[in-house]
Amino acid sequence: MRSRAAVLHDVGRDWDITTIDLDPPRAGEVLVKMAIAGICHSDDHFATGDSVPDESMVAAMKAAGLAEPQWFPLVGGHEGAGIVVEVGPGVTSLSPGDHVAVSFLPACGSCRWCVSGATYLCDVGADVFDKAMITDGTCRRHLDGTDLMAMMQVGTFSEYVVASERSLIRIHDWIPFEAAALVSCGVTTGFGSATISAGTKPGDTVVIIGTGGVGMNAVQGARAAGAKHVIAIDPIDFKREVATDFGATHTVADAGAALKLVKDLTWGVMADAVVITVGVLDPGLIPLALMLTRKGGTCVVTAMTPLSQMNVPLVLTDMVNSCKTLKGSLYGEMNARASMPMLLSMYESGALKLDELITHRYKLDELNEAIEHMRHGRNIRGIIDFGAT
Repeated sequence: MRSRAAVLHDVGRDWDITTIDLDPPRAGEVLVKMAIAGICHSDDHFATGDSVPDESMVAAMKAAGLAEPQWFPLVGGHEGAGIVVEVGPGVTSLSPGDHVAVSFLPACGSCRWCVSGATYLCDVGADVFDKAMITDGTCRRHLDGTDLMAMMQVGTFSEYVVASERSLIRIHDWIPFEAAALVSCGVTTGFGSATISAGTKPGDTVVIIGTGGVGMNAVQGARAAGAKHVIAIDPIDFKREVATDFGATHTVADAGAALKLVKDLTWGVMADAVVITVGVLDPGLIPLALMLTRKGGTCVVTAMTPLSQMNVPLVLTDMVNSCKTLKGSLYGEMNARASMPMLLSMYESGALKLDELITHRYKLDELNEAIEHMRHGRNIRGIIDFGAT
């Protein structure tokens, strides 16, 4: 079948809104008609080159006998929700007509990581940037005879998506597609970063650095966990203003300025947890974040540096002698099949704000404009509405 989709051909290029060829679902796969897709920095990192190896890294990979990644061209998008149109042989959890949310990290349910409760580390995730499907190793998306990669094995910047059953989670049909799309990545990642990864407890002081689509939900997570002080740091005025609506008790424009505030609030103890959720991480921010972190506290890094950035400065004496933890967090260390229903239940009860996160809606043809808005901090979360006219 044919599907209009956003295709990225190389670093530094605009997204090409074009028509691709999409094969029908095979064993273990599902065809979904997309309703909503979220627009996330992770997609843009390929356009800017932040997630693409530079020449020196490619040379090192070749010297080590590793194949150079062949990511381009790719269909973008890894957040979204829609309706099942068709299922392939062997699919048991979904049927045509079901409403589904996308999980950008498929989980097999049987590897070491899945059975120990860490589905976000599932071995299947190693193949999410492969053009071949995780089901049978063949391709489903094509443009002018060229195979296409689908971002995170889903590629939600497309009217129709063929994905593994493992990448889709059934939701109640009364849940708005917008809400379901948001919890498929950004909300879950941010909420989990401030709760599970940071280990926030009632009465804690938590600092969130960067309040976009992920960081704003870290703010919500910290408050939901019972934090006394939630300090939101962002250079953009409107994001700081909005952060108070999502649970921030204090806001400040930069991490340096936050040092005195946090010191005063905590009588010099500093923050129990610091969560870094900026769009692109400047490595120089790490020492500042650790200065904001108390003895024995935790600094959670959810943001990413450019792939070519191999060195991060640390004041190791402070980190060691103060027993501080610096840790990475993927998907907020949450398990999608449990976390999505939980977060949507919180949304239904009014305990989690989702509708308020959406600052702009776009048609698929407006994706490049949406990306520019995201780069310049004009959105908390922008979405593609496939039903928009």
